[in-house]
Amino acid sequence: MVVIRLTRFGGKKKPYYRIVAVDREKPRETKYIDLIGQYNPLTDPAQIKIDFEKYDLWISKGAQPSETVKSLVKKVNTAKQGGQRERTS
Repeated sequence: MVVIRLTRFGGKKKPYYRIVAVDREKPRETKYIDLIGQYNPLTDPAQIKIDFEKYDLWISKGAQPSETVKSLVKKVNTAKQGGQRERTS
């Protein structure tokens, strides 16, 4: 089963995450199937970039997002005026 979750990058005490589609059984820092977005919690405000075309595609294929990814998607959606989601390439 495919899940959409965070994978950690960056150095010690400087985390940086990628939002990826990956097999549920794989460890956190493993080769992923598809890169969906990025999350940098150290900037103020936190930088969140999500390619919603890829996200929607994986959801339609049955991928399950983690709770953290769900909350990040919700933050991006509520931050946009009029409910328009940012589409990145």
